[in-house]
Amino acid sequence: MVSYGSGRQFRDMFAAATTWLGENVASINAMNVFPVPDGDTGTNMLLTMNATMEEARQTADDKVSTVAKAMAWGALMGARGNSGVILSQIFRGMALELEDKDTLSGKDFASAMVQASSYAYKAVSKPVEGTILTVVRDASTAAQDKADAENGDLPAILETVVKAAEASVARTPNLLPILRETGVVDAGGQGLYILLEGALRFLRGEEITSPKAAVEEERLPLEPEMAALGEHQYGYCTEFLIQGQALDLLKVREKITDMGESTLVVGDESTIRVHVHTFDPGGTLSYATSMGTLHQVRIQNIDEQHQEFRASRKALARLNVAVVVVALGEGIHKVFKSLGVSSVVSGGQTMNPSTQELLKAVEAAPSDKIILLPNDKNVILAAHQVENLTTKKVSVVPTTTVPQGIAATLAFNSEASHDENVAAMEKALSTVRTLEVCIAVRSTEINGLKITKGQTLGLLDGQPVVAGDERVDVIHQLFSHLEVGQDSLITIYYGACVKQAEGEKVAQSLRSRFPKGEVELIEGSQPHYNYIISVE
Repeated sequence: MVSYGSGRQFRDMFAAATTWLGENVASINAMNVFPVPDGDTGTNMLLTMNATMEEARQTADDKVSTVAKAMAWGALMGARGNSGVILSQIFRGMALELEDKDTLSGKDFASAMVQASSYAYKAVSKPVEGTILTVVRDASTAAQDKADAENGDLPAILETVVKAAEASVARTPNLLPILRETGVVDAGGQGLYILLEGALRFLRGEEITSPKAAVEEERLPLEPEMAALGEHQYGYCTEFLIQGQALDLLKVREKITDMGESTLVVGDESTIRVHVHTFDPGGTLSYATSMGTLHQVRIQNIDEQHQEFRASRKALARLNVAVVVVALGEGIHKVFKSLGVSSVVSGGQTMNPSTQELLKAVEAAPSDKIILLPNDKNVILAAHQVENLTTKKVSVVPTTTVPQGIAATLAFNSEASHDENVAAMEKALSTVRTLEVCIAVRSTEINGLKITKGQTLGLLDGQPVVAGDERVDVIHQLFSHLEVGQDSLITIYYGACVKQAEGEKVAQSLRSRFPKGEVELIEGSQPHYNYIISVE
């Protein structure tokens, strides 16, 4: 065990904690009861920690003070959402307490936790108990009591902190009615507990892999009310950084607080991060520009998020059977989400998700009956492994392409049984053909087709059948390899490396070729594949 840690050990401890947080993101996100989240709590905390550790890795100094300062800066610059901003202030408080420390003792860590709690509370204009604020305060109090009584070493102090955080999280439903009503604990508090638990696991030399169940039962709320951090208005979620000289943090915080709700204003005389819910984002930004230069500006319509959130939560809560799919590309993700799937695991060609990633998505899905669509032949085997790793009933419909996955999803009937849906979705696979266009990465010959590296390659249902120099020509040659009815439905998903104008050109050429058919163009944003085309 390490009683006194170096800066490197301090950094590695939180790097492991970040990994552990990542293992538990799905379960933390599932607890999120807020009707208009700025993003899922677990995801926001993980993105914040990723930025924190990236900055920490840039310093070669082995002093704890230097590493802690770097982590605080990284957290501030990378903070996402309420939970991320509060987390950044936890690290800022730690850094200030450790600013003259070369190494870290248990007592140092306890003092750092006290400062962390103090700065976290200062960051929130209207602190609410039963949130991450309560958890960090309870953990810091326990740490200080332990240090005062026994002057324990670092692992002993951290063990006390973790136990106190876990107990505090369990008490959050008693402090916040919305948590009690929806049957979950506070997501931000749970995220902090998981982070601290990961740090302790590192000191003990334990595995940082299999996620620990966050709660015995996770239930999705039907009609949650605005709860955490005193939120009760909608409007626009507005976030940005102000950079300048001699910035007055207290003055800026007071002014921004008057402009909206759910206000978080943190930083120092050179950099201030702002998060506020306001009906007048323009006025807020105008004031901010008078103070310095703006960076990382994000504005989201909370009213729209609220309606989408309520609709999706209601739909999910009614599910008898949930559908989990694998896909790459933001646009393709949106298509699947619009069709009502419960979860989209990012993966596919060149980036196959692991069995564990698929299992996490299955476990987080709001049903005990799951239909899993791999949408890639190389994902099918991993998908089948999930069937024996969960108590849920999981069936894999062996889709090998995105168009097959979409056809199967369209065949899904929320009123039908699990087995009836599996049968209908498997039958739907024969109704669609898949055309794909990409760039050949090597020269070869397949089934008599000579392919030169750098050529445009056309695949029909996964098999290379055309190679050429012009994408539009290759697409039309692909259509010559299958029988297409004049009234067919053709859907074109253009990739991340294709401009919309080119996609429109392809779509128009196919409309001319099939004037009685229906040709739809969608921005799929998929990597590697210029076009994925569905023919039904």
